[in-house]
Amino acid sequence: MHEDDQLIIRPARAEDEKELAALNRSTWSPLAEVAPRPDEDAGVFDERHSPDQFHLALLDGRTVGYIRVVPPTPLASNRHVRQIQGLAVDTAVRGRGIGVALVEAACRIAREQGARRITLRVLGHNAPARALYERCGFVVEGSLKEEFLIDGAYVDDIWMARSLDDRPTG
Repeated sequence: MHEDDQLIIRPARAEDEKELAALNRSTWSPLAEVAPRPDEDAGVFDERHSPDQFHLALLDGRTVGYIRVVPPTPLASNRHVRQIQGLAVDTAVRGRGIGVALVEAACRIAREQGARRITLRVLGHNAPARALYERCGFVVEGSLKEEFLIDGAYVDDIWMARSLDDRPTG
């Protein structure tokens, strides 16, 4: 981040959908996505993707990133876990700490919701994302070999996680 940049991370609102959808389309890449490129008129919010699941990164008032954090299942038995199911940063501002800020915000939000763990899935060939998550304290807990066929190549699905338990050890 540059000293004069003002980064704000805030919850998404319904009226953010158009800008969020444009960002989602512009950052789509087979490096990070298993689903097809979103259509030009595709929205972001629906019955499974509500505004309260998203947090936006705004740089000088412009939406430049988002992260989506959700319970991985509706089961009470894993209510203590949250999962990152979407992260994007505008290519024009990558390398300025926005991804780290979004991941750390997701961890804080998950902790505030009572979670003890936060998990995610990342494609094995997505080295930049994997490095980002590792910088933020995530570790690989498993992988599904050749889980996806993307652009004619088989790609592993990597499962990563981070403890949110702040209690000192030892």
